[in-house]
Amino acid sequence: MRLLDRYLLGELLIPLGYCLCGFLIFWISFDLLSELDEFQRRNLLVRDVAEFYLVKMPDLLLVVLPVALLLALLYTLTDQARHNEITAIRSAGISIWRLSVPYLVTGFLLSLALLSANELWVPDAAEMVDAILRRREPAERKASPGKRFQNVSFRNEPANRYWHLKSVNITTSEMLNPQVEWELEDGSRRHIFAERAIWTNQAWTFFNVQEVWHSSVPGSIPPKSYTELTIPELTETPAQIKSEIKVNSLTARAAARKAQVSVADVLDYKRLHPHMDAPTRALVETQLHGRLAAPWTCLVVVLIALPFGAAVGRRNAFVGVAASIFICFTYFVLMKFGLVLGTGLKLVPWVAAWFPNLFFSVIGIWLTQRAR
Repeated sequence: MRLLDRYLLGELLIPLGYCLCGFLIFWISFDLLSELDEFQRRNLLVRDVAEFYLVKMPDLLLVVLPVALLLALLYTLTDQARHNEITAIRSAGISIWRLSVPYLVTGFLLSLALLSANELWVPDAAEMVDAILRRREPAERKASPGKRFQNVSFRNEPANRYWHLKSVNITTSEMLNPQVEWELEDGSRRHIFAERAIWTNQAWTFFNVQEVWHSSVPGSIPPKSYTELTIPELTETPAQIKSEIKVNSLTARAAARKAQVSVADVLDYKRLHPHMDAPTRALVETQLHGRLAAPWTCLVVVLIALPFGAAVGRRNAFVGVAASIFICFTYFVLMKFGLVLGTGLKLVPWVAAWFPNLFFSVIGIWLTQRAR
C-alpha cells in the first residue's frame, strides 16, 4: 500500500470509529432505558445484558454502518478539501478515482462484512436473544429449550411428499406427532405415523411408529408397528423445515418492510417448491435479491459521497454535505419502496431490489467524473 493510501485510510478510519461508536452508544443507551424493567424482571446479570446487545449488534450494523461511513467520509473529504489537500494531491497528477481507491476498498470490505454477518449471524440472532432472556428463569418456569411451532404442514414437491407436524422445535430439531406420506415408484403410498421424531446421523428417526402402506390391492400389505424406525430416504433436513416455517409465516406486509429471510432459507424453500404461484414467487424472489442487495449500501454511499466531498473550489461545503445526505436518504427510501413493488408484483423482483444500488451508483460515478 502506498504512503498516500495509508494516509487517506487513516484519515477516514478515525472519524468512522467515532461515528460508529457514537451511534451504537446512543442506540444501546436508548434501548437499555426502555428494556431495563424487563431485564430486572428476568434477573439478568450485567454480563447477560452485554451479551444480549452483542448478539443484536450485527442486525443494527446493517443500518448504522452505512450512515456512519457516509458521515465519516463526508467529514474527511470536506476537511481535506478545506485545507487544499485534495488540490495538492490532484496537482501531483493523481486522478480523483486513484485518490478514492482506499475509500472504495473500505466500502467494498464493509459490504462483504455485512453480507457475511447477514447470513451467518443475523438469522439465528432472534433465537439467541430469546435464550439469553430466559437464562435466569427458575427451573420450574422454563419450558423446553428452543423455539417451537404448532401445526406445521408442507409439501416437498420434487419428492411428492407431505409432512404434517403437530409440533416442531426448530432449535433441537424434534417433532411431536409427525405424519409423513409419499408415493413410491410402483404407485403405492407409504404413510408414517409416529409419536416423536428427531434428526440424528443425517437422518430422521421416528419413535413409536405405525407404518401403513396403500397399494392398488387392498389389504396386500398389513400395517406395521415399530418402537424405533430410521428412514434415510426422507431428505428434508431440519434447515429446510426451518426455512419452510420462516417463509410461510412471513406476511406480504412484513416482507415489504424488510428482507427478513436469509439467502440460505430462501434457497432451501425453493428446492422444496420449484413451482410456486405468482404472489409467493414474488415474495420469495424479492426477499432473496433484497437480502443480497442490502449489504452493498456501504459501497454505494462511498460513490455518492465522493463527488460532493472531494470537489474542490466549492465555497460552501455544507451544500455538498446536505446534498449527499439528501441523496442517501432518497436512496434508502427507494430501497424500501422497491421491496414493496417487488412483493406486490408491480416490478420484477431483481429489478426492485437492485435498482436503487445500480441507479445511485451510476449517479455517483457520473458526478465524480464531472467533479473538478
